[in-house]
Amino acid sequence: QALLVESGGGLVQPGGSLTLSCAASGFTFSSVYMSWVRQAPGKGLEWVALSNPSGGDLKYADFAKGRFTISRDNAKNTLTLQMNSLVPEDTALYACASSNYPTFGTTWLQYDYWGQGTQVTVSS
Repeated sequence: QALLVESGGGLVQPGGSLTLSCAASGFTFSSVYMSWVRQAPGKGLEWVALSNPSGGDLKYADFAKGRFTISRDNAKNTLTLQMNSLVPEDTALYACASSNYPTFGTTWLQYDYWGQGTQVTVSS
């Protein structure tokens, strides 16, 4: 069974940094596109970043560009999101999600598998 497990969330001050990790199992991780998405309470799903299967082609939402970095290690079946210069608007539940084709999906139906997420709270 496919499983994605996120970790690394927590409480940070504005301007701080966090590194999120996603561990995948139960499917061929190296053959799929991987995304980070986020959702705040009462808000819709937001796409954050996308990696192609090899990790050589990366895409970012405008709010993430220049602050966040998506990367993957296919030998370890892991996906990472490095977040710098965090602001309160980044507060959300962050999840990793897989897809067979590129997507900037803002609904869960556009993805094949996703994890339960890890909470990021940016506050002073």
